[in-house]
Amino acid sequence: MRIHAESTWTPPPPDPDQPPAQIRRILGLFRPYRGRLAVVGLLVGAASLVGVASPFLLREILDTAIPERRTGLLSLLALGMILTAVVTSVFGVLQTLISTTVGQRVMHDLRTAVYAQLQRMPLAFFTRTRTGEVQSRIANDIGGMQATVTSTATSLVSNLTAVVATIVAMLALDWRLTCVSLALLPLFVWISRRVGRERKAITTQRQKQMAAMAATVTESLSVSGILLGRTMGRADSLTRSFEAESERLVDLEVRASMAGRWRMASVSIVMAAMPALLYWAAGLALQTGGPDISIGTLVAFVSLQQGLFRPAVSLLSTGVQIQTSLALFQRIFEYLDLPVDITEPENPVRLEKVRGEVRFENVGFRYDPEDGTAPTLDGIDITVPPGSSLAVVGATGSGKSTLSYLVPRLYDVTGGRVTLDGVDVRDLDFDSLSRAVGVVSQETYLFHASVAENLRFARPDATGAEIEAAARAAQIHDHIASLPDGYDTLVGERGYRFSGGEKQRLALARTILRDPPVLILDEATSALDTRTEHAVQQAVDALSAGRTTITIAHRLSTVRDADQIVVLDRGRVIERGTHAELLALGGRYAALVHGDTTTAAPPLPWDGGATAPREANVRPASRRSG
Repeated sequence: MRIHAESTWTPPPPDPDQPPAQIRRILGLFRPYRGRLAVVGLLVGAASLVGVASPFLLREILDTAIPERRTGLLSLLALGMILTAVVTSVFGVLQTLISTTVGQRVMHDLRTAVYAQLQRMPLAFFTRTRTGEVQSRIANDIGGMQATVTSTATSLVSNLTAVVATIVAMLALDWRLTCVSLALLPLFVWISRRVGRERKAITTQRQKQMAAMAATVTESLSVSGILLGRTMGRADSLTRSFEAESERLVDLEVRASMAGRWRMASVSIVMAAMPALLYWAAGLALQTGGPDISIGTLVAFVSLQQGLFRPAVSLLSTGVQIQTSLALFQRIFEYLDLPVDITEPENPVRLEKVRGEVRFENVGFRYDPEDGTAPTLDGIDITVPPGSSLAVVGATGSGKSTLSYLVPRLYDVTGGRVTLDGVDVRDLDFDSLSRAVGVVSQETYLFHASVAENLRFARPDATGAEIEAAARAAQIHDHIASLPDGYDTLVGERGYRFSGGEKQRLALARTILRDPPVLILDEATSALDTRTEHAVQQAVDALSAGRTTITIAHRLSTVRDADQIVVLDRGRVIERGTHAELLALGGRYAALVHGDTTTAAPPLPWDGGATAPREANVRPASRRSG
């Protein structure tokens, strides 16, 4: 099967008008929870209003209650300040609970949406995208947005409300001091926007580097990666490569942390120095004959100004954080916006009972219709009657696997059509198609779970007796029963606790349990030794009985007994017939069987290399009885 040359997926170039559209889209994520957010807004507004009452109470204490020695009023005002703190704290806890819940639900929605989108992507997407890159989008990118979606919205509303309420209160106390306090605010906003743009650019680079490192870990620390690295003596080289990746990430993390740090520190210094400037301005006004400012008003104003300091700085930081998070949202939206090429039709056909007739009608296929290269498949016309067997043989790259992948719609044809019982597979609903067509490939995949859980993946409602019956049919039950934990045995990462033949038989048992009317065997015995192949072949024969079977052939022992054999060359059918008919034809197939290199048509460069000579001397035989 042809694989695209690109090793990774490249996102489209960014749209210069994207930030406003992104912000609207981000806000849309919160739309399902607008009721809860309205409650948060009310709590935030109430907390802000209650919070600014405290400085006014303080002014009355200093200007009236204490100088006039009114103990009752003093007690009431002090109690009011305590109650203000209590109410503000309670409101703060409630708004944190609701906003965090909403944020986590948004995170859940994003994770689920990305995962569901990836489940719909065609096989070609995964052949050109590193697994670690996909995992990084779900784990690192969405995880990096946690602070933004769980607290930023609340923080923005809370701080904005607090700032507005505080400024109004400050104006009520003394408008002149308020003007002094807010003179540098435009400069602070400009600084925060500059810092935000810097951090956004660095964050984009950092997330790409994290994805690259995750891909390196996924590939090199898998069982296959460890085996390859050690047997090739590349363990030290892989370690150095990972060290270099990690070093680049360290540099980006430091840059992200320090971006604009001195400028934001300058803002903090100025804000912290404001009380001293206010005391100085008030004292200077008194000495120069300016308007009198009472001690209570001055202290209350400084208290408000200090109260303004925290939400103002937090508001500036929130703006920086939002700009930084836009880079993460952009990476997530890139995945959510990927085109889904293979989709279910609007009014799909549902097959209740499948006979199993498969037809390829003038089928053509290109992996990339725009690249101008020769098609992978061209003009394929094949009919596989219900319950019959078709074997497809050919050289590496002739299109054998691609042809078989068109039936379950792992790819869609680019010309002609593939039908199941006369219905174009593109018109079928996904459930009907998956129930009708079962695939057993040479790349057997087992989950890191028990044997029973791996088999039950085909049919979650299967009983223990049904699982055992499927294992017996696949010639694997006796081996499973001999294990200490039987069907509860953990198969290990990718099934590495089992041999190749055992994994193939487990895959067959899984397919038997699903009981599909149409079976595709993609070189299911290609990597096995002769003895193991015989055991697996017995299981294959049992599985194939009474089903429409399409076998992608690697060894002639799996070809001779087929009802129909098709020879592919460069994506076209060059020979077809039974084993005996093709021998009598004396073409490519016969040249392979007889090992006759003097034939006008040279023998196929058969998959498997050293296997071909052993099979070439096999004499025609009748169908095995199993």
